Amino acid sequence: MSEITAYDKKATRDGFGAGLAEIGASNPDVVALCADLVGSLKMQQFIKQSPERFFQVGIAEANMMGIAAGLATAGKIPYTGTFANFSTGRVYDQIRQSIAYSHKNVKICASHAGLTLGEDGATHQILEDVGMMKMLPGMTVINPCDYAQTKAATIAIAEHHGPVYLRFGRPGWPVFTPADQKFEIGKALHLQSGSDVSIFATGHLVWNSIEAAKILASEGISVEIINIHTIKPLDEEAVLDSVSKTGAVVSAEEHQRHGGLGDSIAQLLMRKMPVPMEYVAVNDSFGESGKPAQLLDKYGLGVNDVVTAVKNVLKRK
Repeated sequence: MSEITAYDKKATRDGFGAGLAEIGASNPDVVALCADLVGSLKMQQFIKQSPERFFQVGIAEANMMGIAAGLATAGKIPYTGTFANFSTGRVYDQIRQSIAYSHKNVKICASHAGLTLGEDGATHQILEDVGMMKMLPGMTVINPCDYAQTKAATIAIAEHHGPVYLRFGRPGWPVFTPADQKFEIGKALHLQSGSDVSIFATGHLVWNSIEAAKILASEGISVEIINIHTIKPLDEEAVLDSVSKTGAVVSAEEHQRHGGLGDSIAQLLMRKMPVPMEYVAVNDSFGESGKPAQLLDKYGLGVNDVVTAVKNVLKRK
């Protein structure tokens, strides 16, 4: 298989803005709401195209979720936009009671997730949002890996009936997936074949896993990489097919190790195919202010941390 390389560098939040504009132009039922962060969520093009379908609610995130639930009841497809911290922690009661409980067709679009939010620090760097959202019955949880995949996911969720949590980030990040891809909810993507270990990665950590696999290959270690862009529902078949070949697992995510992708995979393996497993995730800690790359390294999410996790799990194989 040919080596995976990046062909551009763009923020995943830019992919959201591009996808929202595209689906808004083709689907008149799509409406957008924002809690005073239009520029950060890259929603300007949608507003320019369809100002009558945009609602600026101001710094009132709980109210935004209530309005979105009402619009969904009226047959619209609302996309809410704010930071991941404010999309979940600040409004969990509204999401649970007004959206998830009645299976409203609301798309909760959450930017600036994880440590790569950077300088804004721990109060904004939510690292527990995936766990919060995947525990809600009927909630689909999506965490794409680059600009192109985020754009495709933003377009695809309009066709999915039910609540969706779409998570993406702030910094410029390598773009390596096809620009013309079709996004399939719940279908993991096989990026690289290998025989020694399976890396199941999501979001920004997919690229770090690709870079780690290059280092490991130079040392004779064969790595299989699976891009888990949909954390819920988890593509169990893809996970088990890969693990049946390699017999060892590393999960990689920009999230707390408690409640994230790794826990979903561990639960599946415990029931169906127990094998050695290591987590690359934040270890029960809040973040701090800093440059995104420096924070990923400090909190154990860097390329070298993925390399170390692979070597550790192979010792237990």
